[in-house]
Amino acid sequence: MPFWSMRRALGAILLAIILIAAGWAAVVVAVAVHGARDQATRADAIVVLGAAQYNGRPSPVFRARLDHAATLYQRALAPVVLVTGGVGAHDTLNEANVGRDYLVRLGLPSETIVPLAGEDTYASLSEVKRWFDGRTSRRVLLVSDGFHMLRLQIIASRLGLMPFTSPAPGSPIHANARRNTGYLFAEGFKVPFTWLFQR
Repeated sequence: MPFWSMRRALGAILLAIILIAAGWAAVVVAVAVHGARDQATRADAIVVLGAAQYNGRPSPVFRARLDHAATLYQRALAPVVLVTGGVGAHDTLNEANVGRDYLVRLGLPSETIVPLAGEDTYASLSEVKRWFDGRTSRRVLLVSDGFHMLRLQIIASRLGLMPFTSPAPGSPIHANARRNTGYLFAEGFKVPFTWLFQR
């Protein structure tokens, strides 16, 4: 290959890498900005995205989400709390059921808490969509960690829900700058994938 042709090819490859890196960085910034915004408002349901549980006890991350959902419920922002989550690897208990039991122990009426099984974010929100089938209003107040919010809003909107997001302020992920940054960087890849493939 002639020198100038090789130089052009290398220049094109370098430019492509720079553009991809800039696009990824822009997504990470959008994730961070969206995750810092609390859109808590009246809705038809509060939706808690599941996280790990340990022998029937919510993990610190899951507990922070549940505590925040309980606060939103006590503020009368929605009449029902939908708790999502599946059964993790090597587990026998469903995160959604563990979350429901925890909220009941906090004093929320059991009839206002609905567990919905979902093995991942898309499956969980699909179950939320099914719960809303037949209802005309589909306003949902989504509770998770800040890094999760932009992707949640994209998926929920595509499923026909009207999403608002409220990140859990007491999350140990948010409190740990290094850990939170790692999740933000990962979302830089997950958000475009979700946008392109609806997952």
